[in-house]
Amino acid sequence: MTSSPTPLDPERILRIREAAHRIRQYALIQAEVQGQGYIGQALDIADVLAVLYTDQLHLDPLEPDSEDRDRFQLSIGHYALALYAALTEAKFLPVEELQTYASDDSRLPMSSMRTYTPGVEISGGSLGHGLGIANGVAMGLKRKGSDRFVYNLLSDGELGEGSTWEAAAVAAHHELDNLIAIVDFNDQQADGKSTQMLSMEPVTDKFEAFGWIVRRCDGHDVEALLCHLIELRETEDPRPRVLIVDTTLGKGVDFLEAREKLHFMKVDQEEWSVAHEKLAESHQVLMQESGR
Repeated sequence: MTSSPTPLDPERILRIREAAHRIRQYALIQAEVQGQGYIGQALDIADVLAVLYTDQLHLDPLEPDSEDRDRFQLSIGHYALALYAALTEAKFLPVEELQTYASDDSRLPMSSMRTYTPGVEISGGSLGHGLGIANGVAMGLKRKGSDRFVYNLLSDGELGEGSTWEAAAVAAHHELDNLIAIVDFNDQQADGKSTQMLSMEPVTDKFEAFGWIVRRCDGHDVEALLCHLIELRETEDPRPRVLIVDTTLGKGVDFLEAREKLHFMKVDQEEWSVAHEKLAESHQVLMQESGR
């Protein structure tokens, strides 16, 4: 696991941490509407999305389909809770709309869909397709002479799909240096631990063998995430880039982190207020540790 390259402006890091906390809050608000869902994943990826949506992505919520935009593509459509929360933080969606999550006629379906929600780039959920779609968009942008980037979030379980590695080979062959893949390595999929179902370790070596620039870090270390994403975007190396992030399902809510079944959670009615309290407590501890 690589470490953070260079310290960054503390105020910049603070802004991202505060955004990550709100993204987790927004995810809990949505999940409470249904009483269940892919809550662990939404909490685990919040720091990554906060870095992207508050600092790295070139986007305009007033023009979500502008040609002059970066593309963030959620291959793992069941992480929609997290994406809607990030889009709310980025002003693509009003906070009040979170209360409609997965309800009839809502713009926020349980699995993200391109035609429903402003700011959603692809309909995800059929795992193994996202990186191939990202390849096509990255190729299109290069042919248009655009300097915008495509970011594709996929999961460690999705690395078990052969189509993912076909796409990885194609990206390297065509030198898609405007493509940044992010792999959420939380070691969990529907049937159990990813490393027990079909281990992809050493995953860094595999991506390097396929011709990618590879970085790996703690997915909750905001400074490391930001430094690596800046580096991957700014390097002039012609290869595609991937950041592997090691995360904890349910991050920030200790009793959810400890659940045995983490992939799809049901949370009892009386537990929601406790979840919000635990999230606030963990954020307060983080701020105290960082001197805030």
